[in-house]
Parts: sequence; structure tokens; C-alpha cells
Amino acid sequence: MEPTTIREGYLVKKGTVLNTWKVVWVVLADDAIEFYKKKTDNSPKGMIPLKGATLASPCQDFTKRTLVFKVSAAKKQDHFFQATHLEERELWVKDVKRAITCLQGGKKFARKSTRRSIRLPENVNLSELYVLMKDQDTGVKELKLEKDKRLFNHCFTGNTVIDWLISEGKARNRTEGLMLASGLLNEGFLQPAGDVSKDGAEKGAECVFLDQTEALYYFADSGFFCEGYSSDEDVIMKEEFRGAIVKQGCLLKQGHRRKNWKVRKFILRDDPAYIHYYDPTKGENDPLGSIHLRGSVVTAVEYVPDAKKLEADGNFFEIITSDETHYYLQAATADERKDWIKAIQSVAKSGK
Repeated sequence: MEPTTIREGYLVKKGTVLNTWKVVWVVLADDAIEFYKKKTDNSPKGMIPLKGATLASPCQDFTKRTLVFKVSAAKKQDHFFQATHLEERELWVKDVKRAITCLQGGKKFARKSTRRSIRLPENVNLSELYVLMKDQDTGVKELKLEKDKRLFNHCFTGNTVIDWLISEGKARNRTEGLMLASGLLNEGFLQPAGDVSKDGAEKGAECVFLDQTEALYYFADSGFFCEGYSSDEDVIMKEEFRGAIVKQGCLLKQGHRRKNWKVRKFILRDDPAYIHYYDPTKGENDPLGSIHLRGSVVTAVEYVPDAKKLEADGNFFEIITSDETHYYLQAATADERKDWIKAIQSVAKSGK
């Protein structure tokens, strides 16, 4: 019987020989993980048998990389994968864990119910805790705070997080709250904003989170941005980064000059309406480019001019900006293309 494909998509993978991080197309079957150099390749670049394998998430082997999970094969070879955002990593981790469990028990793969419990179990699930923290009505409130002549948007203080954990019964005291908050920070759910919280995160102590009013943090997938002088890059942060994140993920993008196709991470923001794209192997500090979406048109297309046949095929869509610049993108599936088109159209109409 042919293996059943459970999940597929782009992930960043650490090489086993050269130790470089590269984007690969990953296919999770019920008995193995296969990874390909390109989505269109017929033969995989490598394969990880899931029989006897283990999974670790979060993986904290790399201090400068978040959202990493590790799959260790039965032969004790470790494979490191990095997702582009939190939701993506959680979906991969859940399915890989379930596939391993089903394989060990001799059962057919089946996803568990995704219904969330309001009350956390005794063994705290940080993913569920993060969802509760982000609740607009009962969670931690995102504020606009001024520190050191800089204005931090969509952030909150360290002591506010600890106060919330105690008030909601997630922690019995501030020491326990610090342990939980440090776990959220280590796993990438929370991010440090400003020099005080960044210094605390880099010290490597048991509790890297700071229970202080001077320490600022933000949700990893929020619309955080900073206005004013930046001690990191000595630049004025651009207005285009202020919008809340609407959608993010990997797409293939055609280059304007060479017309070749490369995998890029895209982050769609509204108010103002921008979509930024990044090299997924290098993080989100320096976008490769941005597209101002106000007044733009986005449509599905079946043909792309100058597209090399073997590099990309199907699920194309086109963004035409108000100044008539054309961008050609490719989604992994027809449903993903539909979702991206719908999200971009909404932002283009409502954003400024």
C-alpha cells in the first residue's frame, strides 16, 4: 500500500554535511518525512523514516533561530527544521508527533480533535497558554509605550505578563510566572522589544524573562513596530511596518530581472496595506522588498510570461500595483492560492 501524504509545504532545513540552512519542500507521509530541493522534483533529496523516531519542540539548540523543531531518526541522526511562523510550526509538530505515535501503535494516522480547553491541564501547554494570552477581551493588552525617545507599538511590559498569569490562575506566584514567561520567550511565542528585555534574553540565565516595567515584549505574530531612534541599526523604522499581520507564509516569487523563481517568506500587513518578502533562511530583520497594496489588483493566472517550465508550474497569481508593476507568485496548492488572493484583496481595499 502506498504511503498516505499527511502534510506538505516549505520549511527551512539545516544541512547534515555543510550545516547550512536552506529552503526545502517537505512531504510528511504516515511512515516517513521526505524533503526535496524543489517542489517540482520527482526524487527526494533525503528521507527520514519515522519508525523509532522522536521529535523535540521547541528545539533550543540554536540561539539565533526560533521556531525550530528536531526529528531524531532511529539511527540517532538529528534533522532540524524551521517554520516561518508559530501556527505553521505547531501544525507540523502535531502531525509529525501523531504519525510517530500511530506508527508505533500499528494504527492508521488520524488527527485528534483540535478543540481547545479553556482551563489548562496540570502540565502547562505553552501553545494553548499563548492563545489565551492573545485573547482580545481577556488576554494581555497590547499598548503603545514610549521608552528612551522611542515609541513601541503593540507591546506590553514584563510585569504585566506576570500579573496576568497570576490573575488568571496560570501561576501561583511571581517566581512560577517567571518560569512560564521564560518558556514562552524561549519557544518564540514572545519576543523582546528594546534594550532592557533584549539584554535579559541574551544573558542565558534560567529565567530570561524580566518581571520589570522597563522590560518590553510583544507577541511574535502581532503588528509590533517601533518609531524613532533604533540602537540596533541606527535607522528610523518605516511607517509601512506598523500594520497588524494578516497572513504570512512561504510562496514562490519570480524575479523581475532574471525571471527565476525563489522561495520567499511573505508577511501581509494592513493599515497601511503592505506585503513584505524575506529570505526565509535569514529571519525578518531585513526584508528583500515590499509591495504597497493600496489600489492594487490581484488575480489568479494560468500563464506567467518568461516562466521556466521546470521551475514553477500551476497555482500562479499576479499582483498589479497602482503604478502598474507586475508581481508573479505561486502558491503550493489551489486552496492556498485562493486564501492569499482573498486576504490581499481585502487588505488592498481597506488599507491605506
